[in-house]
Amino acid sequence: MISTITTSTLSTTTLAGSGAVIGILVLLVLLVLKELASAKTGSRSQRLVRMLEIGIAPLLIAFGLVVFWRVVEILR
Repeated sequence: MISTITTSTLSTTTLAGSGAVIGILVLLVLLVLKELASAKTGSRSQRLVRMLEIGIAPLLIAFGLVVFWRVVEILR
């Protein structure tokens, strides 16, 4: 019984950790794309920057939550 609970907990933690890593990588890609688009001039580039900001905002919030929970886990 205990080994089943431990295995289930470990697999859930691993899945959540991999989801966080994917989210962070997507955030990094979007930030790089935003910087590249903002270096160009033109209305098309500015529209792209605004669209990327829409995707970046929730990922920054998720990143903050991931960092918060990791710090809480460390301090326990």
